[in-house]
Amino acid sequence: MKKFLKNDTKFICSNCGKEVEVLGYTSRDHCPFCLYSIHIDNNPGDRSCDCLGMLEPIGIDYKSSKTQIVYRCVKCKTLKKNIVANDDNQEKIIELSLLGYK
Repeated sequence: MKKFLKNDTKFICSNCGKEVEVLGYTSRDHCPFCLYSIHIDNNPGDRSCDCLGMLEPIGIDYKSSKTQIVYRCVKCKTLKKNIVANDDNQEKIIELSLLGYK
């Protein structure tokens, strides 16, 4: 079972350069504007991964109890999933849902 560590801090997105505020109700783990993330967690919120590659959003997964963004690390090619946040760009979520992923 994965351990979850709440880690909700503001940051500047490495992809689009926008300032991202704290989420407030759980950990902020991706940019709500462009949906990109960074491969910094081994377990959610632990910030212990040495890869630090950009996590590119490649699709949406509806199979779990929560809608999740599917990512592929551009550096190590690992697939990761992050739960969609309330303030995520809905147009981007719809675009990703139409893509599918492999």
